[in-house]
Amino acid sequence: MIRMKKREKNTEKYWYYPRILQGVHLVVLYIFMQAIIDFPLALYDYFNGTEWLGFPPLRVAVHAGTTLFILIYGYIKTYQPFLKVFPIRLFNPLVILSFIILLSGAHYYIGFANEWLQHKIPPPPWFWELISGIFENDYGFWGVALKVAVIAPIIEEAIFRGIIMHGFMRNYSKFTAVVLSALMFALFHLNPWQFPATFFLGLLLGWLMVRTKNLMICIIGHAINNLLVLVSIEYWKELGDFAVFNMPKQDSIQLAGLLISLGVVTLLLFTRPKTLET
Repeated sequence: MIRMKKREKNTEKYWYYPRILQGVHLVVLYIFMQAIIDFPLALYDYFNGTEWLGFPPLRVAVHAGTTLFILIYGYIKTYQPFLKVFPIRLFNPLVILSFIILLSGAHYYIGFANEWLQHKIPPPPWFWELISGIFENDYGFWGVALKVAVIAPIIEEAIFRGIIMHGFMRNYSKFTAVVLSALMFALFHLNPWQFPATFFLGLLLGWLMVRTKNLMICIIGHAINNLLVLVSIEYWKELGDFAVFNMPKQDSIQLAGLLISLGVVTLLLFTRPKTLET
């Protein structure tokens, strides 16, 4: 009887942080911490005609403080070495070219999903105002690029492909880890009209994290995706002058499929799976 108890105890599974509900808690806590500061400021600005919510030093302090807290809190809960939670390794620079090729084709197909979603759930006027005003800042395109294509990828990848995937890859199957982390990543953006794009990006980066165990590759891929979106928004009129953007629909579909296939194949060639270390 004693031997059986010992055997059962030895076969108990060790759960790594975070599991599913712990991952949800981490993301919700991050959103809540920012909202609990932003919402009172927004109300104060509304009733007093001020612009504290848009005051750059205050915005930087709020977001830097809440982000740093979440990263430290999540990392401490893992009880793991820093480079196991946030694995950084050198990689083949041709991976960057693969990302550009793959995402260029994928964005074309994602556009169809976005059109279908917007038809089913028409976006409110404030959504289009948000999109059109994305470049309204003191630093123009490069100011937005710094925020969206540099800072955001580092922060979001450290949370989702770092802390969250660290636990998910060890607690669940690879498929479950990738899909659940991608779903959480898409829902984190609180934007249903952005869901197809963010979910696809989450799947792609989650797959690469499982394959390479390299957070740097995920950060670079995320940055390239966001930069391509920014360029397409800012220079959509100029891009329309290129012949490739005026091809017949059937030709465009075939070209996009070819780019996706080429991007996937080259990513497979330029990345090597890493053995999971526990």
